[in-house]
Amino acid sequence: MNNIKAIIFDAYGTLFDVNSAAEKCKNKIGKKWEDFANHWRTTQLEYTWLRSLMNRHKDFWQVTEDSLKKSMEAYNIEASMKNELLNLYKVLSPFEEVLETLKSLKEHGYKLAILSNGTPNLLNDLVKTNNLENFFDDIFSIEEVGVYKPDTRVYDIPIKKYGIKKNEVIFLSSNTWDVSGGGNYGYQSIWVNRNRNVFDYLDYKPKNQINSLKGLLDIIK
Repeated sequence: MNNIKAIIFDAYGTLFDVNSAAEKCKNKIGKKWEDFANHWRTTQLEYTWLRSLMNRHKDFWQVTEDSLKKSMEAYNIEASMKNELLNLYKVLSPFEEVLETLKSLKEHGYKLAILSNGTPNLLNDLVKTNNLENFFDDIFSIEEVGVYKPDTRVYDIPIKKYGIKKNEVIFLSSNTWDVSGGGNYGYQSIWVNRNRNVFDYLDYKPKNQINSLKGLLDIIK
């Protein structure tokens, strides 16, 4: 990959483990914790898409809380756990290779940024909590345009800020719809396929897929 001016990461599921909040409560939730976590995540994403389609925007924290309420009802989780789970979502754990990968990319002089559905406060706090704030040049939130990914206006945010061409951006996400959204927009999208999933048929096929962010270092050599 030549002429790369910026490397941009999705946050949730790509840099940070969205299941880590529920996992930290697995002794209270029991064996169903992982199914519950997946339901919470799926519902959260569905709500972002539906709210975009209905033109009834709520910010990501409100969507996260609404989707948690539904998931707790679906899995009969004690209502008293709601605040604990929400507080843990604010401090999600990064995947184990994130720190090492960001260090290496920064040493090579790449401009690094996050482009996420999260609110500015959520993202900034999450990055600071995990001591990653010195690695990112910018943290971009969809709140700048008031609509969720994969709307093209979201992917346009870094291009307008940096004044670069779309194909001068490497964009990484674990979400196939996000990879397709960025790729169809014009980014060089890379799929972070941690769980050996099958890619969606959305008019874009990434040239590269990796099973952890470490794989990016081999691609950009």
